[in-house]
Amino acid sequence: MAREESGVYYAGRFHAGKGASAESFNPTNGELLVRVSGPDRDQYDAMVDAAMADHLRWRVVPAPQRGELVRKMGNALREHKEALGSLISREMGKVHQEGLGEVQEAIDIADFAVGLSRQLYGVTSHSERPSHRLYEQWHPLGVNAYITAFNFPVAVWAWNAMIGAVCGNSMIWKPSSKTPLCAIEVQKIIEPILKEAGFPSLMCLAAAGRGVGSWIAEDRRIPLISFTGSTETGRDVARTVNGRLGRTILELGGNNALIVTPSADWKLALPALVFGSVGTAGQRCTSTRRLIIHRDIKDAFIQKSIHAYGQIRIGDPLAEGTLMGPLIDKGALKGMQAALESARQDGATVLTGGEVLTTGELGKGAFVTPAIVDASPDLKIMREETFAPILYVLTYETLQEALEIHNSVDQGLSSSIFTTDMRESEYFLSHAGSDCGIANVNTGTSGAEIGLAFGGEKDTGGGRESGSDAWKVYMRRQSNTINWSSELPLAQGLKFDID
Repeated sequence: MAREESGVYYAGRFHAGKGASAESFNPTNGELLVRVSGPDRDQYDAMVDAAMADHLRWRVVPAPQRGELVRKMGNALREHKEALGSLISREMGKVHQEGLGEVQEAIDIADFAVGLSRQLYGVTSHSERPSHRLYEQWHPLGVNAYITAFNFPVAVWAWNAMIGAVCGNSMIWKPSSKTPLCAIEVQKIIEPILKEAGFPSLMCLAAAGRGVGSWIAEDRRIPLISFTGSTETGRDVARTVNGRLGRTILELGGNNALIVTPSADWKLALPALVFGSVGTAGQRCTSTRRLIIHRDIKDAFIQKSIHAYGQIRIGDPLAEGTLMGPLIDKGALKGMQAALESARQDGATVLTGGEVLTTGELGKGAFVTPAIVDASPDLKIMREETFAPILYVLTYETLQEALEIHNSVDQGLSSSIFTTDMRESEYFLSHAGSDCGIANVNTGTSGAEIGLAFGGEKDTGGGRESGSDAWKVYMRRQSNTINWSSELPLAQGLKFDID
């Protein structure tokens, strides 16, 4: 019998969900891991009410004290790093080292947020009026909602939750229906910390329920929604939230390219390309999907890339030495095969990979060999994001041509160039270069650190999460004028005299 779990948490406990349920499967072997119940509308409303009540108390707690609670959550994640990392591998399919790395990312952002709790700075300004003081300050928004994707079932929640908490907000988490168990286990880890602090509904969970996402988007009680997922769904979320003048953080599609120039150091470029395209089985939003390579070095570099692909050990993500685990499910396998067939029909050539593995233990899961496709810039399917390990190879002759190819897609998340020519690297990073939110030199498209804001432009949504000053979107700005004189001069020298 399948394991049963409640995916509804608020008011300090898990409630038996009365709404739609979700089933989570191990993509390695197809085994049903858990059946999770979600909230009905009444439970959802009770959850939001509880989160609002805790926010009203939490917002007056000094920010450094909020940071202390986040510090405790970071330490709790440290204690459970191995178990939680292994669960990520079981439920999502990324290899064990990547699972551990994801938990470490959540720990790192907690540490970052603790320091941030003492750095929520405003600005002061000189007034044009005598004996006046001008300044800006930041206040908590209220209840935040975080709708996260299956590929990072812990880290993306942490980016939002740790920052949102030190900013004085409460929150509701709606994880992907494909990875609800990771969310439930995270909630169990932080539950005693929330209770001890006296804020049991500061971080609530709705781990299942088909209608929950729509309820959140329409809910005027929730001023901010962070959504990670497809561009199509992101547009729907944005239309609904913008229609009620709410805020969104959108982290949507990526179609990331890596440019390799004739001066590139192959000892750096080759492993960056392989990890970027094969890591997490190509299911990162920052995965390398296009290789734009100079015509003079294309053949030799591709030969080495094909050889490197042949060394990738595919299998159980928890087994030592595995470098690529399964796709999330059989539906993702079908999507990859459809993309490759579309490429072939439009004249592209599959140079290696793309086979579904159907024999032995691998046949029970969603395993495939990573593919390299020789393509042209007008290949239609390449302009779409296929969440699978497909790398399209394109050639160029001038850097300007490479950037035209690079910037021609609708997405604008992550980008990279490998060069030892300073002029090429600086041009790539200039206003005339990459149009992405992330632009790297001599490191790959995948593997962003938490110190900088994460997000992209165009169809990627324009959102920013994690480090730098991304915290500002979780707060509301207030401009303040203080008159400490005995007169009432008006701005711009206006005169309004009354007796």
